[in-house]
Amino acid sequence: MIVFASDLHLGVPNHEESLKREKRFVQWLHEYGSRADEIFLVGDVFDFWFEYKQVVPKGYTRLLGTLADICDSGKPVHMFTGNHDMWMFGYLEQELGVQVHRQPIVRQWDGRSFYIGHGDGLGPGDHGYKFIKRVFTNRFFQFCFRQFHPDYGVRLAQFFSHSSRNANYEADKKFLGEDQEWLIQYIKEVLQKEYYDYFIFGHRHLPLDLAVENSRYLNLGDWITYNTYGVWDGRELSLEVYKAPQK
Repeated sequence: MIVFASDLHLGVPNHEESLKREKRFVQWLHEYGSRADEIFLVGDVFDFWFEYKQVVPKGYTRLLGTLADICDSGKPVHMFTGNHDMWMFGYLEQELGVQVHRQPIVRQWDGRSFYIGHGDGLGPGDHGYKFIKRVFTNRFFQFCFRQFHPDYGVRLAQFFSHSSRNANYEADKKFLGEDQEWLIQYIKEVLQKEYYDYFIFGHRHLPLDLAVENSRYLNLGDWITYNTYGVWDGRELSLEVYKAPQK
């Protein structure tokens, strides 16, 4: 069994709500981590993440410890950088043992092909973000940001990160139609060159399970509103809702 989840955005809207969400997701990891063959966290696990040379954002100890335990057991855990947590520079790989991916990847399981990525910056449109992403991934600008003391740099970045997410929150709840959904347009572009059975993305914050031409598109939704995740059981790909067990 392979499991997929994305868009936890830990850190928002405040510490209390983020901690509840983190504990709920750790419950999910304990429940599925013991049964899954691989775990894929498909971007924006954190609402903001930036690694200084000797400093990382505080918090998230329950999640990080659980991921370390899973990796130590020999089970592969994959983490994709998203548009909110793209500044991963080696700490999570070295400390936890996760495999970090910065671009979409292709996997084959049980004779089926899977195209997996966070989804940001793919497809037509969104030119403003694509420009900003080039800036954010530029080593010179990353160096410049590191010159801020973490107390100021992290606070400044969190402000813009929260503002960006809040500005798009309501729009993310609506399906815009195939012609306006950039990830669907991107899937169609990819399928013109090569066929994949399944496309799995996050980023959109809206759970979707759609047929696109002769392929299938699963958007994992998020853990702020929906608590949704994907499961490949060897025969079927499904989109599920996690209901935490009562204590």
